[in-house]
Amino acid sequence: MSEPIRFLNALGQALSAMTLYEERHPACQRALDVAYQELVDLQSRDPQPVFTFLGDEILYGNRPLRELKSWEWGPRLAGAGIQRLAFEHAVNRDEFEGFLADALTRIVGLSVSTAEARQTRSSPIRFGMVGLREERPEVVAEAPPPDMTLSLSAEADTVRWLHDEVSTRMALPLAEAEAVVASLGVAMHGEQRILLPLLQLKDFDQYTTTHALNVSVLTMALAEYVGCTAPEARAFGVAGLFHDIGKVKIPKEVLNKAGKLTPEERQIMNNHTVEGARIIIENEEDLDMAAVVAYEHHIMLDGGGYPTLKFRRDCHQASKLVHVCDVYDALRTNRPYREAWPSEKVLSYLQEKAGTEFDPEIAQSFVRMIREWEPRAVALETEEARAG
Repeated sequence: MSEPIRFLNALGQALSAMTLYEERHPACQRALDVAYQELVDLQSRDPQPVFTFLGDEILYGNRPLRELKSWEWGPRLAGAGIQRLAFEHAVNRDEFEGFLADALTRIVGLSVSTAEARQTRSSPIRFGMVGLREERPEVVAEAPPPDMTLSLSAEADTVRWLHDEVSTRMALPLAEAEAVVASLGVAMHGEQRILLPLLQLKDFDQYTTTHALNVSVLTMALAEYVGCTAPEARAFGVAGLFHDIGKVKIPKEVLNKAGKLTPEERQIMNNHTVEGARIIIENEEDLDMAAVVAYEHHIMLDGGGYPTLKFRRDCHQASKLVHVCDVYDALRTNRPYREAWPSEKVLSYLQEKAGTEFDPEIAQSFVRMIREWEPRAVALETEEARAG
């Protein structure tokens, strides 16, 4: 593990030198030489190293680099849109220096035109937002101005890819999920204030993706509203993103059925809580809370709901938060079997069921939050929906 740490430390020193000196200054070139040599040494052991920057968390492959928890360049790279950095094959010195120049340009906020950007399809260095790494090139976009219309299309693409990974390979990519949650957090705090960037549903088969993103956003917002710390809110956001992951195993004809479910179909549908918890536990030991939420988010305060508990007990706070957010977004969305409810009707329902279905304090907090923040809600569509 020492090689990736040495490389990133040298990378940071090279970027620091480039901010202080002109490109051809001897001190700058020495720092670049050291960083490049560390990369060569790293690739001699790992020909295709991949790094992911998620705020103050840094992953090498899927392993966290705890020693670099306070590495200052991690948040800077992530903030500049470089969440993933991958070296696909051997890199020459000019390619490495070109990447550093591009990275520094984005970090300091200068404009980079398509013609000026040095990352090309033939470059062995790929960097950008975490997403569909094999299906489309990762190109970093310029940072949008504060008043630019938000879009969660990239995040929606990633969640669809996550669901496909679970469905086809039973793999649960945690790094991508955390990157989506980090992006949602950035979107929420636009212009230094809370926004609720919620996706609108166009087609019923988009529901699983749209609902996962909306519940994640609402859960993070509610967690902040009730006083949770930022790390807690992000963890709850990941749990919200995965709360319905068990539904990837439900046949589409059952999941999107327009009419009433048969008892057998209802049992298949209800089993998504148990299936989701099992998928999470078997794939990612660091997501124990998310597994609990997947299992508990349909259990009512009075013991009703599903799965049926043999002995009544209190559910995790995250499960209570996700439960309220889950019901709100579900009722606010058009479904094959009913029209979407107006927001005020849903809020009245939450208040009515507070103390029986929902934790009363959490339900009341959610109602207050929505009434305060709904004027700042941003209704979004994916690129596919806008083009449809």
